[in-house]
Order: sequence, then structure tokens, then C-alpha cells
Amino acid sequence: MLEARSLGEGAMAVKPQGADFCNKLSHVLAANVTVLSNQPFGFTKTRAADQAPVIGVGFLALSAHFGCNTTQPDAIRRIRTMTDMSNETSQDKSSLARLLPLLLIGLAAVMGAIYLKDYLSFDALRDNREALIAFRDANYLATVLVFMAAYVVIVAFSLPGATIATLTGGFLFATFPGSLFNITAATIGATLIFLAARWGLGERLGAKLEASDGKIKAIKEGINDNQWSMLFLIRLVPAVPFFVANLLPAFLEVPLRRFVISTFVGIIPGGVVYTSVGAGLGEVFERGETPNLGIIFEPQILLPILGLCALAALPIALKALRGGKSL
Repeated sequence: MLEARSLGEGAMAVKPQGADFCNKLSHVLAANVTVLSNQPFGFTKTRAADQAPVIGVGFLALSAHFGCNTTQPDAIRRIRTMTDMSNETSQDKSSLARLLPLLLIGLAAVMGAIYLKDYLSFDALRDNREALIAFRDANYLATVLVFMAAYVVIVAFSLPGATIATLTGGFLFATFPGSLFNITAATIGATLIFLAARWGLGERLGAKLEASDGKIKAIKEGINDNQWSMLFLIRLVPAVPFFVANLLPAFLEVPLRRFVISTFVGIIPGGVVYTSVGAGLGEVFERGETPNLGIIFEPQILLPILGLCALAALPIALKALRGGKSL
């Protein structure tokens, strides 16, 4: 029987126990840890690892309460091992969950490049143009919604055919509102892949860049100081692939609002140009020709876009002239 004495107002204190009692308490701990450590892997194993720290805390509390020493160091060591296992398992699961969207996007891009390239092509648009126009005339709103949803999926999963989708928007809906539908859908798709990349890698990569030193940190700080200009530049310059312009800001921790605005505004020039090309596809089809997709590099189109690039880069140049931070 445990002997106790009053400490006042009903509080109880327990006298230290003998070695036999403490040994029994230690053996109970060891037995519980053994049961937990022998659980199979999987859900039960994870639950066991989660319970190990609770048992350890309870054992230490009881030992202190009864005045016992922790006479089972092996049990304590096993508890610590299982606690570390629990933490590592949680971190691994979190990392995998964060990378899952990017892995799905990568898989979809590869599968799309293999199986969808013949369906998302100029030839497919030409062969199905009459059916598309008939469906649009009979179901205009449904056509708009289905078209924009398809465009979002193409961009979000980096599928082949973004250019063909832009031409289709112009072919079905004219330069306006076709440009609005194209730019809006492209911005939504770009935002989805941006969020997936930022959630999967952006935060950790951004933290590493922030903690780095030397030239890498200088570049990171230069980009941070000129984010608006850099975002508009990578959107306006035709040589920058669209998916690169979606991923790079995610890795540099660009705020979502800033990314959305710069994407929508920055792709307007190229979007309008290609949508207008799509709007003229009817005559191209009648002549049996193919559209001139290199029109954006012709002087009358390229020079105004380069002028916009220079305007976007102007704040960077002014900072450099004034001795401010810049790339």
C-alpha cells in the first residue's frame, strides 16, 4: 500500500517507494515500448511511433512522483528512436505531398506530348472547323466555357497545343472577345502551375536562396527589388518559354497577386497578335495554306513589343544610374 501524508487543503504527496516498486514500473515501461516497436509498418506503425513519446512522458512523470530513478535507459533510448522515426515520417509525408502536384503535372506533360500532339494541332483544327463553328453557333456560352476550361488544362499541365488553342480562340470568337477569353484562360492556367510549383519547391528553394551569400544572394535581392519589371520582361520577351515564365516566379517567392497581374497584362501583346492570326484562319483554310506563326518576329510586330520590354526595364536602368540595388 502507498503511504501518503496531507500537505494541506487536500493536496497529497506520495512517499518515495522501494527498489522493487521502481523496478516493476520500469519493466512496465519496457514492455509497452516492446509492444509498440514490434508493430507492423504502415498505419499502425505510425500510430505506435506517435504513442511512444506519450508513454515516455508518463513514465518520467510517474518516476518523479514516486521518487524512482529511470532505471531502464534502453527503454528511454527506444522511445527517443521511435519519436525521431515519427518526426522523420511526418517530414517525408509532407515533402511527398508537396511534390505530388508537380509530379502529376510532369507526368501529364509527358503523356500529353506522346498521345495528344496529333489532336492538339493545326491539322486537327482544320479538319474539324465546320463542326466547331456549328457547335459554337448552336451553343455559344457552352462553347466559351468548354474552350476556356480546355485552355486552362492545357496551360496548367504544360500540354502541347497552347499556340493552337490561342488560334482556335481567335477562329471561333474573333480577335475580340477571343483575346479576352485566351488571356483569361492562360492566366488561370499559369496561376495553377505557379501555385503547384510554389507549394512544392518554391518556399524551400526561396529559403535556401535567402540564406545563401555571395553572388546568388545578390541576384535574389536584385530580383526582389525589381520584381514588377522582371515579371513583365519575362512575359513580354517572345524568346522566354511560357512554362519557364510560370515556374521561375514560384521559385523566387513572388506574391500571388503580383504574379497574376503581371501575367494577365504581360501576355496581352502576344495574345492579341496570335488571336488576330486565328481570326483570319478562315481565309487561310480556303487557300489551303498554314498560318504564319512567326508573325510575332516580323518588324511591325516585334518592334512595338521590344519597345514595351524597354519600358519594363526602365525602372531597373534608373536604379542602376542612381546607384540603387539592381541586377
